[in-house]
Amino acid sequence: MNNKSPAAKNHEFENEVLRNVREALTEDLGPTFPMFLTDNKKFESIDLTGSIIEREKTGTAKVIGREDAIFCGKLWFEKVFKLLCKEIQINWIVTDGKKIQPGSLICDISGPVWAILAGERTALNFIQTFSGTATSTSKLVELLSGSRINILDTRKTIPGLRLAQKYAVKCGGGKNHRLGLFDEILIKENHIAAKGSIEKTLAELRKRFPKKILEIEVEDLDELHQAIESKADIILLDNFSIDEISLAVKLIDKRTKIEISGNISAEDIPRLIKLEIDYISIGALTKNVRAIDFSMIIDSAD
Repeated sequence: MNNKSPAAKNHEFENEVLRNVREALTEDLGPTFPMFLTDNKKFESIDLTGSIIEREKTGTAKVIGREDAIFCGKLWFEKVFKLLCKEIQINWIVTDGKKIQPGSLICDISGPVWAILAGERTALNFIQTFSGTATSTSKLVELLSGSRINILDTRKTIPGLRLAQKYAVKCGGGKNHRLGLFDEILIKENHIAAKGSIEKTLAELRKRFPKKILEIEVEDLDELHQAIESKADIILLDNFSIDEISLAVKLIDKRTKIEISGNISAEDIPRLIKLEIDYISIGALTKNVRAIDFSMIIDSAD
């Protein structure tokens, strides 16, 4: 169980946002960017093209959404510009988790033009990626509206962006599965192969972690029977067909919670809603990300 206070969790999240943004800006502005943070006279070395812009020139810009989507990424977008220049001001029209349409005004930006240009691509990269995850999640959540089923994410995330992508899933109405190997237990086929049997694996983990929920992934009906007999708390049906899922639900008979995963598509949802399952976990939410289109447009420069 995670006993950290909300304040501690918020602090960790803020630090993660800062880490994401520092790494992304260094990637785009080069290895001298960290030196720029302590001596911003080095600007010419981080943006060669933008070095022609006078440092005193100020202006305004706007960010426009180009398609139907769920917006996500406000904190990352803000942090990009605050790291570059504290004089940048952002007026938000929408916030995380809100629906946008083609032509939606996302925010207005004002301040030094050099900073707006230097941060443009990195800031847009964050919101286009996280809005993509939030939008994909939202579409599935809407299809499941009124049912008992929750959409879950997985650990199949872009390296370095796990917390961010899981935040995006929540903005889309989904729920987070475990963050990593450190916080929850999910027994997979290789654990069983290494230990020797489902019964042994569950028994030892129950002894080591008596207060933890024990979830186990099964790949066929034989493993399902073993998991039921060994009293798993949650059974994950991996790559079962719809007919096999239906049979598994009957065999489990409400003795444990049921999660399904593997090759689940939107077309499957109408049939799945009729079954007594609790969760659908979908790796594609965070690994097959289709970016949402946003544009930044300079309005004026003085």
